[in-house]
Amino acid sequence: MSVDSEILKLISLCKKGDRRAQFDLYGRYSGLLYAVALRYTNSKIDAEDVVQNSWVKIFSKLDSFSENNSFEGWMRRIVVNTAITLYRKNLKHANQIDITDVHATPRDIEASKKCDFTRDELERAIARLPEGYGLVFKLYVIDGYKHKEIAEMLNIEVNTSKSQLSRAKKYLQNQLCHMEKTAKPLPEENNDD
Repeated sequence: MSVDSEILKLISLCKKGDRRAQFDLYGRYSGLLYAVALRYTNSKIDAEDVVQNSWVKIFSKLDSFSENNSFEGWMRRIVVNTAITLYRKNLKHANQIDITDVHATPRDIEASKKCDFTRDELERAIARLPEGYGLVFKLYVIDGYKHKEIAEMLNIEVNTSKSQLSRAKKYLQNQLCHMEKTAKPLPEENNDD
């Protein structure tokens, strides 16, 4: 997918250090990049840091962007890589709690097939995934990376990526089943008019 001429012109001006063009480019894509960063971080503050660091990289690496590729995709990849760098940095300073006792029963699996959840409910459930599981889940399911790519990005084995995804799915399924069981039923309408 090639980039449209208006964006190419902005990119060209940004390469020359044009502040107005940089501001325009930032205005066009900052919301999208923030949403991507928020998906891969634990807080709004971390997402803001990731986006800020990503913009620095974007502007400094514009010469490496190929006009035959998707500009949006190129920027998204920078944001994901920046978020992963933050994750690794934080991983060194945090005690990881590995949740290995996640079990889904056949009844839970059957119940989950009948569940209807809103986008907000699904996003909340995904946000509750343990950090390692959540990162692999988002990279694989939401952004479409392959296990080999995820393994390289996170410096883990391919089988570890697959295992983390499997555990994330089980954990997510458990969360959704729990949400369904604890949901309050809607009051029935009174049609006695």
